[in-house]
Amino acid sequence: MFPELEAVEEKYRQLILVLSDPVLIATPQRIKEISKERAELEPLVKTFGEYKKVQKDLRDSQDILDDPASDPELRAMADGELKRLQARLDALEQEIRALLLPRDPLDEKNVFLEIRAGAGGDESSLFAQDLFRMYSRYAEQKGWKIEVLDTSVSPIGGFKEAIAGIQGKKVYSLLKYESGVHRVQRVPKTEGSGRIHTSTVTVAVLPEADEIEVKLDPKDLKIEAFGSSGPGGQSVNRNYTAIRVTHKPSGMVVSCQDEKSQHRNKEKALRVLRSRLMEIARGEQQAKIAQDRRTQVGTGERSEKIRTYNFPQSRVTDHRLNESFHNLAAVLNGDLDEIVNKLVLQKQARLLDK
Repeated sequence: MFPELEAVEEKYRQLILVLSDPVLIATPQRIKEISKERAELEPLVKTFGEYKKVQKDLRDSQDILDDPASDPELRAMADGELKRLQARLDALEQEIRALLLPRDPLDEKNVFLEIRAGAGGDESSLFAQDLFRMYSRYAEQKGWKIEVLDTSVSPIGGFKEAIAGIQGKKVYSLLKYESGVHRVQRVPKTEGSGRIHTSTVTVAVLPEADEIEVKLDPKDLKIEAFGSSGPGGQSVNRNYTAIRVTHKPSGMVVSCQDEKSQHRNKEKALRVLRSRLMEIARGEQQAKIAQDRRTQVGTGERSEKIRTYNFPQSRVTDHRLNESFHNLAAVLNGDLDEIVNKLVLQKQARLLDK
């Protein structure tokens, strides 16, 4: 079973030997590359190691059962062990198959999180603020760094729009499942009659593009400075530190006012612009694939409603899983692991069925 994994194990051992070579100290970039490769192989190697151990234990238990001279008590124990070990072996086999699936090359990337109020007016902006808080808490739990790049505040204090950069380990691999339309059902603070309203918020998770991946021609950019708004804005306004970048070929506009330095705001705005342009290119590529494969899952279209947050019943329903979770308060406090993990397993199952 899995004969190719013996080669993976050998490669893993060789990488460990290379890392222990004192000559490598002089090349920190090479150390970083090898360490990353070793870390990527480690889960597969460890799982395969356990698989082989369980396989051996299974053979030992079977040998006891096949031996007519075995002690009856020992045979009874071996029989019970046999069922447990077989179940564990089957589970490990599934884990290995999942680990062997092709990796999304974007999974290791940092992201830009963009949240925008949709249908529902003021109530939609208030829920956009709730979602921004939810993702901020989730990022804190994961040990990720989050930086607010731009916000547009509604008259009653919610977010018409909020853009943030999130940096950390495998950020995109988990947050990519959050892109889409999020629907909320609740009695708005502005509603006096107690009627339940339905509002929507759109969430976009864009993998951060490197400069090498998306080249920006200065001739295609219109860069303007303007006064910041929001807390502390009055003192900043006089200096015009906020930056607005317009990409002329696409008409795309990106603003950033988080920093007090015009240079830093320009740098961040260009990072967001690169990522949006890369996402457009990926979307065009996926659309071409979808023309030939209409049943393809995960086209990344933003119009798809992915989740409903029902406040009266304290329920969160993920429509891709077709499953409800009765822990709304915990989810909005950043407890997304249960939902995200099930989405990861769902995607793996679909890939394994192909």
